[in-house]
Amino acid sequence: MTTPNKKKTSPLFTLFSPLLILGAGLPVHAEDIPKNLMGDWSLDLETGEPAWMSVSEVEGKQHVKLRVYIGPEGPYPIDEIRDGRIHFTRTARKKKAQIETKVDVGIVDGKLDGKLVRTPLGDGEAKVVKFTGKKIPPMPKTAPDLSKVKFGKPIQLFNGKDMTGWKTYEDDKINGWGAEDGMLVNKTPKTDFSATGAHANLRTVAEFEDFRIQIDFLIEAQRNSGVYLRGIYEAQVVDRDSRMQGLRGVGSIFSRIAPSKNAGKPGGEWQSYDITLVDRHVTVILNGEKVIDNQPVIGPTGGAIYTDPSAPGPIYLQGDHTAVKYKNIVLTPVAKE
Repeated sequence: MTTPNKKKTSPLFTLFSPLLILGAGLPVHAEDIPKNLMGDWSLDLETGEPAWMSVSEVEGKQHVKLRVYIGPEGPYPIDEIRDGRIHFTRTARKKKAQIETKVDVGIVDGKLDGKLVRTPLGDGEAKVVKFTGKKIPPMPKTAPDLSKVKFGKPIQLFNGKDMTGWKTYEDDKINGWGAEDGMLVNKTPKTDFSATGAHANLRTVAEFEDFRIQIDFLIEAQRNSGVYLRGIYEAQVVDRDSRMQGLRGVGSIFSRIAPSKNAGKPGGEWQSYDITLVDRHVTVILNGEKVIDNQPVIGPTGGAIYTDPSAPGPIYLQGDHTAVKYKNIVLTPVAKE
């Protein structure tokens, strides 16, 4: 994933302090955050957009994060806490307009209840989007013992002949995907690193729980794609010399976990991923070298289409960025006891 260029915002949106101020001018301390709102949430927006929210306290500072599909996640300062509800503001670019979103969220009858009031900056009518949400269980305290994990029968996700088992995610975009010479190929003229494009992303029809996936990819120099595990976590697909490095480079879980080393190959050469996802912990082997070792992944990465890590999800491939080729896609699910 790439992220939009940061726009200049007012101090109201950039200032963050351990003490957040109520409308009445009284300081808000961490204990004032409603306890039933603390934690991570998979949101259900009435627009159908995938979204995630996190309310937490870190070293005495209050953090509220919110990501709607591709947009930024914050953290955002709390404007006000009133009647057990949190109010905060975020700005993000949607298509060509910059949108200010006022967020109002609380618990009603034991269920998450919220709304987004989206107002285009400059000109445009405000739109209200209501949402509910599901509380995400806390991250397991210890990493799984992978030596004790049992796997089932491998599943060939791509038959090398046609698109059986796959479908585009966006119905309104160009489908550049097809089977060609045993490869799953995405063709698009787009060459820049902007966040979205005119061509569609691709997902498996089937959904999976924990698994090991092996997949080969060919990406040209300075091009960009990604493999999303269960539609939530993106393993970045770029060449080793890409301008995207560290948390955004090849071998990374985009924006979450940096690889221990750059084990990538030059653009235009086939590379291989061998990735294991168990109990929200990920192990990444890139071109035969382990670059992430059983590390926890906290929160979905940008562009995720699923945000609930306790639910099954698809394998999801980026096609709205640039051209890319995949082959030898084999998923081996964790066996259920």
